[in-house]
Amino acid sequence: MTPSAVADSIVNLCGAVGLVVAMLALHRRDPGGSLTRRLLLLLGVVAALFLIRGLSWWLASTWLDRLSLIPAAMVPLGALVVTEGILRRHAPRMAKRFAVWGAVLLGLGGALGPEAWSTPHIVALSLFQLAGFITCALLLVLRDRSQLLASENRSIGRLAVGALLVIPFIITDFQALAPDMPVRLGALGALLAVTAVLVAGGSGETQRQGIALTLLRVISAALLGAAAAFIADDVDAAQIMRFSAVATAGVLTIGLMTDTLRAYLEARAPGMLSSVATSSAVTREQLIVELMRQPLFESARRFREQELAAYDPPLLRDLLASHPVLRRADAPWGSALTDPAVERIGSLLAAHSATHVVVLAPDPLDILLLAVPVMLADPASETALALVRRLLALTPETT
Repeated sequence: MTPSAVADSIVNLCGAVGLVVAMLALHRRDPGGSLTRRLLLLLGVVAALFLIRGLSWWLASTWLDRLSLIPAAMVPLGALVVTEGILRRHAPRMAKRFAVWGAVLLGLGGALGPEAWSTPHIVALSLFQLAGFITCALLLVLRDRSQLLASENRSIGRLAVGALLVIPFIITDFQALAPDMPVRLGALGALLAVTAVLVAGGSGETQRQGIALTLLRVISAALLGAAAAFIADDVDAAQIMRFSAVATAGVLTIGLMTDTLRAYLEARAPGMLSSVATSSAVTREQLIVELMRQPLFESARRFREQELAAYDPPLLRDLLASHPVLRRADAPWGSALTDPAVERIGSLLAAHSATHVVVLAPDPLDILLLAVPVMLADPASETALALVRRLLALTPETT
């Protein structure tokens, strides 16, 4: 096998695996949605294309290569079906007929037609696919914005830009149009597209984080692939591009798998807030016992006013009144270092190796001391502490 064939096979097999993982993630998010079913249809067709094509190049199988032309010809039809679902409108009848008849004629014609027609067929298929993607992009761009929600219009705008950005990757798959490309990047473009679709399903902050993580993965993988190319003696620009493409496709696929598995495991394991919400505890003490099963609260100790007599509870009360959740790292908490209340709080935290004070009640003073592990010390944990404090403060002491 040539280096180009090996790189093409690996990139396409990674694309197939990545798309299957994306299908599982989309189905888990919205198992009964009509748009999800359309997306699964398109992704299934493209995954079959990448799988058959990757195996055909790896095994040097001519009949598998010809068989891959059937899903390849169905891609524009799948894209049009998804576009209709996004717009909630039927596509023009001419576009539908073009997609259906093109899929039938070019798919079956390529698989069953004579070998002498292979070159004209590849050119026709490439132009057909490009025309299909451009048609879908135009339908998205020229949509009636007044018939859709503002959030839908923003999502559609991003998808239209994404469709146009994927086209250069698709062109590299057709050697008749890009004969000098050392590696075919269509599967890599598809991985980037599905990653963008999954990222777009989150909130604004989650989207920004997802985009930043994706850029970090792509850039790091490309640089790693380029560095790995220098292991060989006959390194050149083509070899660097092949290594970078393989590394990027692999990293994106692994990222999709790990993100999907993490989301699945997190959904199965109830978090702290969900455990509290479904708890049968009816008193504050019972709720604290329930919380102590969670890693964030496993070191928690409760202190009432009489147990804090050595630390002058009235003096502590004045400081803790403005700090329902007090962190040791924020000392002196807006007061002077010589303030007696600051000194006593510091001594209390040091004596019990605690990092936080959670105020349950100000008068009589009722607090929790806990040591938050370094691995859990993040903004999400701080938010959880503030929410749990509110729940504990509202929970009655006795039934």
